[in-house]
Amino acid sequence: MSPMSPPSAKEGGIWGLSPNVFFLGIVSLLTDISSEMIFTLVPLFLANVIKAPFAIIGLIGGLSDSVDAVFRIFSGWFSDRIGKYKAITVWGYSVSTVVKPLMYIALNWGAVLAIRFGDRVGKGLRSSSRDALLSHSIDKSQRGKGFGIHRAMDTLGAVIGLTLAAVIIYSVQGGGLSLGLKTYQWLVLMGTIPAVVAVIVLAIAVHERKRPAGEVVKQAVRLKWSDGFDARFKIFLAIVGLFSLGKSSDFFVILRAQNLAVPLIEEVLMLVFFNIIYAIVALPAGVLSDKIGRRRVMVLGWTIYVLIYLGFALAVNNIQVWLLFAGYGIYNGMVEGVGRAFVADLVVPEKRGTAYGLYHGVVSLTLLPASLIAGWLWQAVAPAAPFFYGAALAFLAILGMLIFIREPKA
Repeated sequence: MSPMSPPSAKEGGIWGLSPNVFFLGIVSLLTDISSEMIFTLVPLFLANVIKAPFAIIGLIGGLSDSVDAVFRIFSGWFSDRIGKYKAITVWGYSVSTVVKPLMYIALNWGAVLAIRFGDRVGKGLRSSSRDALLSHSIDKSQRGKGFGIHRAMDTLGAVIGLTLAAVIIYSVQGGGLSLGLKTYQWLVLMGTIPAVVAVIVLAIAVHERKRPAGEVVKQAVRLKWSDGFDARFKIFLAIVGLFSLGKSSDFFVILRAQNLAVPLIEEVLMLVFFNIIYAIVALPAGVLSDKIGRRRVMVLGWTIYVLIYLGFALAVNNIQVWLLFAGYGIYNGMVEGVGRAFVADLVVPEKRGTAYGLYHGVVSLTLLPASLIAGWLWQAVAPAAPFFYGAALAFLAILGMLIFIREPKA
């Protein structure tokens, strides 16, 4: 086995995969418990407590999803450059953990923006290096399965976090449409704990695969920035960018439910339901992509997304919103892990950190204009308008995948 080769299932491990897959999944699970409790309800905190206008909410949603782009690109390139992925991953998770408790004292939208900026810097630092670390721990024949397990565990954390959030909301304020300040502060206090535990697990239980000293660095240095990226990968990034330009922050999905008079506690339960579906779908979708190809699974997932966004535009009652959240979970479960596995298929191993940086960077950078456009469409046209816009761009992205992208050879 070469130094860059991941362990095979025959070597043992957990679920027939490297222990890194399991423990990185635990780290993501704990982090998502924290993030869902603290940040998922930020749009409601901004709208209900701070009384921020929708244009500002769109700005914060887009900027918080986009500001990490530069850090994702840099951390991916730098981790390839030094041949070390774990250290940068630890730093990223640590930065996010430090800033999360500050939401307890955030009383204006500028403070929320600053804290979200810090959190996303942390996410930008960790995402590319973590995905590269994960990809180096999985054999190609099981790549979809490995990323599917990771996404499933990540999303299980969201289920747990949102369930805990629902319990706290009910205990502190009961029912109602709006989120209260005291309720949100309790969410911040309780949500900080799993974030701290996640950093400890990462530092202790996840291990970099040993390679001869200097080998990876020499390989990375020899490769120029653009080396290892063929035209197919670049076209794939362009298509993903087109899709993401219509996919505004999930802030607007949450606000759309409130716009349709869904009570707060019911909306949180819808998010729990969404994440349960997401977690259930992620692993089978990854395994399916190992068998029939990533492109087919992604196209199917994007098609579901088009239908769901059209549904959010046309929905008129709670039952429809429940069904739409379930469909949104199916889309995410089919696409998130498979897309990351597809990146690993398209580039050489020595450039995966950089490739993940570019992939996440494209997604993140396009989310800012997407959310600004969505905020303007919501306020100037109608709450349904951002969803019609997103569905249209997603349809164009599907055509791009079908026309220009082919599966890499085994």
